Amino acid sequence: MKTVKFEKRLRRKLRIRATVSGTAARPRLTVFRSLKKNYAQLIDDVARKVIAIASDSKMKGGTKAKRAKKVGIELAKKALEKGVKECVFDRNGYKYHGRVKALADGAREGGLKF
Repeated sequence: MKTVKFEKRLRRKLRIRATVSGTAARPRLTVFRSLKKNYAQLIDDVARKVIAIASDSKMKGGTKAKRAKKVGIELAKKALEKGVKECVFDRNGYKYHGRVKALADGAREGGLKF
């Protein structure tokens, strides 16, 4: 069962990555969620560089969704410091629901546009 779900997510991920690409002016905001943590990165695919990273590995308390929103706000703050105001959202094959949606809402609340 686990491998079937994982393979389906990989297929969705590849389908999304075929259309979504980041540039220096508009990097790709990609999300990864493990069972316990949330991670987000801003990636410039043209230069193959990571612009900013945020995770909830050092955050304590709250639900996973609340921590995901804080990760989005933190990533937006780091992006604005580096002069990035717009990005392209890559949900990485996950449904736009729960933690992924909370992270995106946090990034929007922090000042990123996508």
